[in-house]
Amino acid sequence: FFPFADSVEIADKAGITAVIQPGGSVRDQDSIDYCNEHKIAMVFTGIRHFKH
Repeated sequence: FFPFADSVEIADKAGITAVIQPGGSVRDQDSIDYCNEHKIAMVFTGIRHFKH
């Protein structure tokens, strides 16, 4: 779950080339755009593993 693109940016700087996330953030598009611009694969599972 990436509520902001800064987490994806940190992963990018660490050399990560793919991320898997459940999706559902109102700002998903920011993370998607960052990944597309930096050639990072992003997979959405649609399944959350953390519940309140």
